[in-house]
Amino acid sequence: MTAGSTLSPAPRPATTAEHELAALQREHGRPLFAMLLRLCDGDRQRAEDLAQETLVRAWQHPEALRAGDFASVRPWLLTVGRRLAIDARRARQARPAEVGDAGLESARVCADHAERAAAALDVREAVKTLTPEHRDVLVLVYFQGASVAEAATALGIPPGTVKSRAYYGLRALRRVLPGYAADLR
Repeated sequence: MTAGSTLSPAPRPATTAEHELAALQREHGRPLFAMLLRLCDGDRQRAEDLAQETLVRAWQHPEALRAGDFASVRPWLLTVGRRLAIDARRARQARPAEVGDAGLESARVCADHAERAAAALDVREAVKTLTPEHRDVLVLVYFQGASVAEAATALGIPPGTVKSRAYYGLRALRRVLPGYAADLR
């Protein structure tokens, strides 16, 4: 043996059970898969998983496959596969629907409570820096939801003046709150 070469393990001979399982797959795999595909509404991956689970159950219970109650093991395999498909469907219906990556990417991102509270404090401090005329208009129109006409009546000034003060008040806030400029449009 030379330096750097490694021994690879000898291939393990297949057991009788493995040969029987392979034969079972060759003989009954297609009809089993076709039935499971129908029960899984065309979901190939799910049908393949259930077919594999059915064959594992057959391997775990060789006594059922050798019973002389029927001429073929196909009815036993189809019954086990059908029951597994029903159980899987019930399990999926019992839990909430899964969300894929596409759903997560398109989901709205909402700021948490702490971010909203911090933003509110920043805006309150910034509003304090405005002139009383601009502050009064912004509080009425933006914070209390008054219309331009309602604000004009409440302040005793013309509607055009309310619009002008709101414009200049927001412009001043944008200078004081540069990180919030997009929110102040």
